[in-house]
Amino acid sequence: MDTASLSFWAAKLAGQMILPPNGPMLVALLGLLLVRRWPRTGRTLGFIGVGTLLTLCLPVVAMVLTVIVTDARALPPDAKVQADAIVILGAGIRTDAAEYGGDTLTQMGLERVRYGAVLAKRLELPVATAGGVVYDGRPEGDVMAEALEREFGVKVRWRETASRNTRQNARNLAGVLAPEKIRHIVVVTHGVDTRRARRELEAAGFTVVMAPTVVQPFAVGAVWDFVPSMNALRVSSLALYEVLGNLKATWDGVP
Repeated sequence: MDTASLSFWAAKLAGQMILPPNGPMLVALLGLLLVRRWPRTGRTLGFIGVGTLLTLCLPVVAMVLTVIVTDARALPPDAKVQADAIVILGAGIRTDAAEYGGDTLTQMGLERVRYGAVLAKRLELPVATAGGVVYDGRPEGDVMAEALEREFGVKVRWRETASRNTRQNARNLAGVLAPEKIRHIVVVTHGVDTRRARRELEAAGFTVVMAPTVVQPFAVGAVWDFVPSMNALRVSSLALYEVLGNLKATWDGVP
């Protein structure tokens, strides 16, 4: 395994150990292991772990975290955009989907592809898909392109299929699009991913117009916003993943 791959998998493992639910659960487990010998420390760690996990399950907390990491609003349906192309960033695939006879898009991937198709027809711009093989299966760029062409009737002009993260998306896209003088792009991703995607793509030399889908507004209006849910935990985890990604980008010197 080369240095780049080792670094990639080390970062993935570290993220899995830190992010919920694993991170808080490991803190609580450590508390249980220590409670007999150091009761106060053990109980404190147990309460911290369980309390953190419970807090991240609250929809209101998920909303706050999402708003913090999102730096773009939804593109108005009648917006006039000056750009050379639309870029749709990958969001993972579901491998060996029996009902499709092979790999298909995840829920987030489908949300991006659907919105990208809407924009492509509205703005009449050529489309690029970006995403390689992260764990296993086919490249995301190919799976997205096939869904766009077969299911939404949108032709894909470029496919970037060698990347495993957003930074590689940006650098590889520059290699694909720069020779054709494509520098002004509309970027389709999720609201929670806008800050990091913008930073990486601008660092690669692009001028970007963010076109996020699923932009979370901060609107607390129901008692259910204070009732723990699995979906809120998922959203909190996505937001915290972006926090870590932005911290790493800052550490690496990305503007």
